[in-house]
Amino acid sequence: MTPGLSAFIIILTTLNVVGAVWLMLSMRRRRGDEPGPGAETTGHVWDGDLGEYNNPLPRWWLWLFFISVAFAIGYLVLYPGMGNYAGRLGWTSINQHEAQQRASEAQAQQIMARFTGKSVAQLRDDPAARVVGRNLFANNCAVCHGSDAHGNPGFPNLTDQDWLYGGAPEQLEATIAGGRAGVMIPWQDALGASGVENVLAYVLTLSGRSVPAGDVATGKQLFAANCAACHGEDAHGNQALGAPNLTDHTWLYGGSVDAVRASIAGGRQGQMPAQLERLGPQRVKLLAAYVLSLGAGGGSGAAAP
Repeated sequence: MTPGLSAFIIILTTLNVVGAVWLMLSMRRRRGDEPGPGAETTGHVWDGDLGEYNNPLPRWWLWLFFISVAFAIGYLVLYPGMGNYAGRLGWTSINQHEAQQRASEAQAQQIMARFTGKSVAQLRDDPAARVVGRNLFANNCAVCHGSDAHGNPGFPNLTDQDWLYGGAPEQLEATIAGGRAGVMIPWQDALGASGVENVLAYVLTLSGRSVPAGDVATGKQLFAANCAACHGEDAHGNQALGAPNLTDHTWLYGGSVDAVRASIAGGRQGQMPAQLERLGPQRVKLLAAYVLSLGAGGGSGAAAP
């Protein structure tokens, strides 16, 4: 905060406190006897003769206001509230947040201690570990993969047997810990519009589908020359590269004709952020164990794009 802004806040806050005290003192008048004919009124009259007297505030009410002002002054002395003045206690919201984080982490470490030294497979079979993993998934992964882990367009389903980088425990742990970066280069410029249609026609036949346009034989030749290096000659994918299996019915970005055409022509780029530095190795293991517990672990298939 700049010195000028700090001074403005200090002056404005002081004027508000002084104004509140002045207002209360102005309302503090000596109480007399019952109002007589000459007593001060507000000038409001109802039903011809029912007047409103200008009586002072009750003392107990007035003292409550004085106590509130005293509390405000004490608060401004002890805590930040007057510009750049930090307060006598040195309290800041950042320090409080960090203290709460440390206390929360210490409590979490007590819970995590019981899982130390266990493998991902062992944690999968531990009901308590699965509960912790489920909570970690809900807080860190559900926004992309869905609360039921069935995925969304561009984010894989974690409950099936299709895995771009492998579904073994150590592979899942590596994926969560280090993240993944999947890149499908665009082929529109290299193949042209007709080439894209031919490859599209061939790729769809791999899963038993067909389209009226495109030449399958030409598409097969183009696939062998341009796509087999990643997806394999049999189009079953390559988990070492994260290249998907094109012969099943699992499509990360959608399996409609338009979606597959868009993948071939414009390419795809996917990013799975690394979680190791943020969550730590024990939480990564628990997350991997939870995903395994969904019934999909150990699958050898590779998910389609």
